[in-house]
Amino acid sequence: MCKMTFEELSGDYSAERMDTVAKALEEVLSLALPQGCITVGVYEAAKSLNVDPDNVVLCILATDDDDVKDVALQIHFTLIQAFCCENDISILRVNNTRRLAEILGGGTQGGEPMDLHCVLVTSPHSSSWKDPALSKVNRFCRESRCMDQWVPIINLPER
Repeated sequence: MCKMTFEELSGDYSAERMDTVAKALEEVLSLALPQGCITVGVYEAAKSLNVDPDNVVLCILATDDDDVKDVALQIHFTLIQAFCCENDISILRVNNTRRLAEILGGGTQGGEPMDLHCVLVTSPHSSSWKDPALSKVNRFCRESRCMDQWVPIINLPER
């Protein structure tokens, strides 16, 4: 159930709020990467979601302008979004795959380019992950759902 004030429900998110969420997302990814809590790639993400959806804490779908015309990718996104909504997994869309690649260490893995269209953040098995940045991103996703924006779009700023 969504409990928000009228001020929170009215209008779009401010640019300042969006920047705060984008920075929190960068922090989440930066912390999760060395812990091995990142799954990269549409097919790898689908496998991970199938095996252990309860371990996934965030799903990021990334596109650039050229990807909008890729019908197969859009079908994959639709299926992943539906699965995440059904399993109460927070979802974000990111419109800057180049910046996402920088955050994730260059966008290559073993010399091969990574498929950055779908990135999952999982919870470490060792303990329950209490990350304030992750809480901020998840709260933003929940609030967006309350405003019928099921997959909010975040613009990762260039550095």
